Amino acid sequence: MRVFDPVAMNECRRRWNQVYCATDMYDALKDSDALLLLTEWRQFRLPHWDRVKALLKTPLVIDGRNIYNPQMMKELGFHYHCIGV
Repeated sequence: MRVFDPVAMNECRRRWNQVYCATDMYDALKDSDALLLLTEWRQFRLPHWDRVKALLKTPLVIDGRNIYNPQMMKELGFHYHCIGV
């Protein structure tokens, strides 16, 4: 498992030594099966989607904060799931 949160990385390292703490949001995606979004930090709102798609094994996005437009994600070629939709 690879994780990244621009605020919580020190706490993550302290609590979970078996989790890979990525250096940035793109490092967290390398060879991952999916992107699971659990926080709304500004930098996550407008990622470089081509780069995201290239880093993921499968273009799967699970949006736990409902910040992305489902139609846009489909048009970009992602399998997209959000909470409540």
